Amino acid sequence: MNSSTPSTKSISLKEYGLEGKKVHYQLSPSELHKITVQKGMGVTAATGALAVNTGEFTGRSPMDRFIVKDQITTDKVWWGNVNIPFESEQFDALYDKVITYLNDKDLYVRDCFACADDSYKMNIRVINEYPWSNMFAYNMFIRPAEEELQDFDPEWTVVNAPGFMANAEEDGTRQHNFAILNFTRKIALIGGTGYTGEIKKGIFSALNFILPVYKNCLPMHCSANVGEEGDTAIFFGLSGTGKTTLSADPYRKLIGDDEHGWTKDNTVFNFEGGCYAKVINLSQESEPEIYGAIKEGALLENVVLDSNGVVDFSDTSITQNTRVSYPIYNIDNIQVPSVGKNPKNIFFLTADAFGVLPPISKLTPSQAAYHFISGYTAKVAGTEAGVVEPVPSFSACFGAPFMPLHPTVYAEMLSKKMLEAGVNVWLVNTGWTGGPYGVGTRMKLKYTRAMIHAALSGELGLYTYDTYHIHSVFGVAQPRECPGVPTSVLSPRATWNNDEAYYKTAFKLTNAFRENFKKFESYANEEIRRGGPQRYAF
Repeated sequence: MNSSTPSTKSISLKEYGLEGKKVHYQLSPSELHKITVQKGMGVTAATGALAVNTGEFTGRSPMDRFIVKDQITTDKVWWGNVNIPFESEQFDALYDKVITYLNDKDLYVRDCFACADDSYKMNIRVINEYPWSNMFAYNMFIRPAEEELQDFDPEWTVVNAPGFMANAEEDGTRQHNFAILNFTRKIALIGGTGYTGEIKKGIFSALNFILPVYKNCLPMHCSANVGEEGDTAIFFGLSGTGKTTLSADPYRKLIGDDEHGWTKDNTVFNFEGGCYAKVINLSQESEPEIYGAIKEGALLENVVLDSNGVVDFSDTSITQNTRVSYPIYNIDNIQVPSVGKNPKNIFFLTADAFGVLPPISKLTPSQAAYHFISGYTAKVAGTEAGVVEPVPSFSACFGAPFMPLHPTVYAEMLSKKMLEAGVNVWLVNTGWTGGPYGVGTRMKLKYTRAMIHAALSGELGLYTYDTYHIHSVFGVAQPRECPGVPTSVLSPRATWNNDEAYYKTAFKLTNAFRENFKKFESYANEEIRRGGPQRYAF
């Protein structure tokens, strides 16, 4: 650990109304680590990583995320329980209260970038109350070179005050915590929560508005990697579907693990400069890249350590959502810069706990748009109180909480880009086979990897009757053969050995798809509507 004294570099924050007791500017990770430990806010793990507890909140709080409703947003944002409106006057008053609160604190400031493609680069200033929150910003955003800090002019500012508690009655919030985007003032205001994910998702949400509205660029909640031939693959998926695991491929270079843009010039770029990975049940054998990245400079959140500083990754006594952030260079096999060209394959990952979706199937453009808007996965028994059998879970665009525009805007952009680029789109079930959760078994990772490699290499062949079977319920094309995968595994019906039970469960899931899609029907065009399951239960 670097034992040098903290940097004396400083910066004026008067334009924000901030004076601060002391402003620490661009401190190194080792300096921030040292201050955090000295303040009793964290400890050093055996690997050299910094371990902290984020306090009351160990995950995002979607019902406390707001967007200021003003001239820029009023007619463009899809208002509702995802994008909750906030009044401009209330924002200004709350901002002033947060600034007053921060003015007698030491502050930690970082200038950085989002978007690895220079044509879309956005200058960001992050102002933190806590040193370890600033370390998170170092890890997750793109780090500027020294010369790039000369005359740095931030376009967006994150003001992060975990210790400030709002008064809901006075301030217009739901409770004491909040994350509010103001597109006119270009500020993400976060308070009352120490969960660092709110910082990165605040900027992600801003980009999900800015890029499609002003720059004709599709923002995506996905991971991406690139092969030796320069072909880019994109992986969409909700938590627990294998997005991070499957994109970390020893034969392909990682572009990024969570947030990307797809440009009009057919390139894919990472928004971030780091990774924010779940570490529940992490092992060196299953995910060696992530395991090896947890070293000096990494920030562990809400994990349990023994007296020797060794992490017990199976201990969920604080939260199921244990996390680590680290700069992307902690992974060896990465694409530099984090930009890929020539997107050729898109994978929609779903952990189908009903066990009825094929392990891999090829989608038509209309099916791809439909499944993209649906964003399906499933909750299994035991993950939440009261869940005793599989429950369908839908999150539009595989990232509804971060999408300010209507989901069909993103879906139509994706459809257009897919057609222009000639991209293959695959639906991959990383969930159950041979029956639903509790009866069947989880799809073997080695089979899923084999199917993805076969899709990437072209070994799954052309979309013909001889090579594919059209699923009688979902209408998707499932391959009849795949190298490295038993033929019986490719047909979900065959794995059940009970046709009646299989079809009854399959129709149950198609009805859930249709019920979920009702809220999008009036916005979706006919092509997208026809991409869903066409068969109805009797």
